[in-house]
Amino acid sequence: MCSSQLKERLTFSQFFLLKPEKPRICSSCFENFEQITDQHCPGCCRKGSAEICSDCQSWSREGYQVQHFSCFTYNQAMKDYFSQYKFQGDYLLRFVFRETVREKMRAFKDYLAVPVPVSPEKFRHRGFNQVEGILDGAGIAYKNILEKRDTVAQSSKNREERLQTQQCFSIKEDQHLPEKIILIDDIYTTGKTLQLAKQILLEAGVKEILTFSIAR
Repeated sequence: MCSSQLKERLTFSQFFLLKPEKPRICSSCFENFEQITDQHCPGCCRKGSAEICSDCQSWSREGYQVQHFSCFTYNQAMKDYFSQYKFQGDYLLRFVFRETVREKMRAFKDYLAVPVPVSPEKFRHRGFNQVEGILDGAGIAYKNILEKRDTVAQSSKNREERLQTQQCFSIKEDQHLPEKIILIDDIYTTGKTLQLAKQILLEAGVKEILTFSIAR
């Protein structure tokens, strides 16, 4: 991300099998990402305290359960990453977190991974779903069973506006739904997006739903 050139030896398999080199970022850039430690909310992985946070308490009062897992804190380095990956369209950056995502997702092998979809307008503009890109980069199998109608981008809303977001997801036709799903998004902010997606799946009969994001 700092545009430093990385020098790596080509492995035998890459040379012999003509496998493309998967781009990495330098160690200095990667160290700027802050992995979530044990000191986090057990509900949503919010950093700082091992107690249930105020956000999760609010969801609980409204009758919603939060069972969320995340890899990194949303700091300035993560903000810069998503700016370059999502909004500038640097699709090669989908590989940056592949090892971390693989490691975290091993705990959920009994769950079907379902990426949060982007709207048709967003897909036409960006050309890819950023969550699918990260899962593809990590070699994680997933299934697209949700679709999203065009709405105002969450990134353009303040906190209160995000929490007022109405249902924008639906289940695609002729989908066989498993009993256990893990919903995957890029960033967890208020949790509203994932709760909306979770709600539509619970109403359709899915028994157990966890949520996961790259950043919190």
